[in-house]
Amino acid sequence: MIEMVIDARRKDLGGFEVGRVLPFHSRRMVGPFIFLDQMGPADFAPGAEAINVRPHPHIGLSTLTYLFEGEILHRDNTGVTQAIRPGEVNWMTAGKGVVHSERTDPLRAAQGGPMHGMQAWIALPVEDEDRDPGFMHYAGPDLPAYDNQGLFARLVAGEAYGATARVKTSSPLFYVHWELQPGVRTAPPPGKGAGGYSERALYVASGAIEVGDRAFRAGQMIVLEPTAEPTIKALERSTVMVLGGEPVGPRLIWWNFVASSQDRIDAAKADWKAGRMKLPDGDDHEFIPLPDTPSTPEPAPTDPV
Repeated sequence: MIEMVIDARRKDLGGFEVGRVLPFHSRRMVGPFIFLDQMGPADFAPGAEAINVRPHPHIGLSTLTYLFEGEILHRDNTGVTQAIRPGEVNWMTAGKGVVHSERTDPLRAAQGGPMHGMQAWIALPVEDEDRDPGFMHYAGPDLPAYDNQGLFARLVAGEAYGATARVKTSSPLFYVHWELQPGVRTAPPPGKGAGGYSERALYVASGAIEVGDRAFRAGQMIVLEPTAEPTIKALERSTVMVLGGEPVGPRLIWWNFVASSQDRIDAAKADWKAGRMKLPDGDDHEFIPLPDTPSTPEPAPTDPV
């Protein structure tokens, strides 16, 4: 039933922790999802720096930002400035190259407050790797939701449970946010054996759940076998992200660049180092330099199955 369990690797960014889930040394992707971080939870004091990610580049992917609490201000070099709040989606497609920053608005930083969310990267199909960059913001009815008998579910992107989010994706996938009350039972979208998705996983953002006869806690990803059809039970109030889809093929990942070939990675590195990628309007006074050796996910022990 369970193929693998991955523990998020926590990193302190100075008053703010991030948990890196994907990529993992023995599981680089789940469907087209090649990167998954949990941001927080954190509670910033009034006047604290909060989120302050300087302009940086991407290629070959779409980024999906989704918040449980807080607010982040996005700017990119396509001319977009867009705040994201809980229950909304910022979907940025890098294609052949985009530059963006993510900051806490100064007014909100002065007030302080909570921050908790998820950041995902979705690898683009080969035919879309060189497309023009773009950005879309989605909220409200764009993201179908269900709320009944202790189960809240929102379809953040893709197709699942007979519903389709308006987020314009490039390959078959699903991404669902569950809020579960204690004792509630539910199930992920069907797997390959039932005519569903080839690859699926559950990430426990908070609380604890039971999959089969095993318990899992916050910070763990449960990668399901392709034909598994488990029942999920909430052992306490829990927030769970359910994700997966169809593979798009192997990908290279170097710093913020994702590509199907080393040539694309090398070209992006050269362009960023030479200053050939425009910085966002309104946030063009600083940037993150190209690292000599980018940080890579540290191998972490996986829970034996």
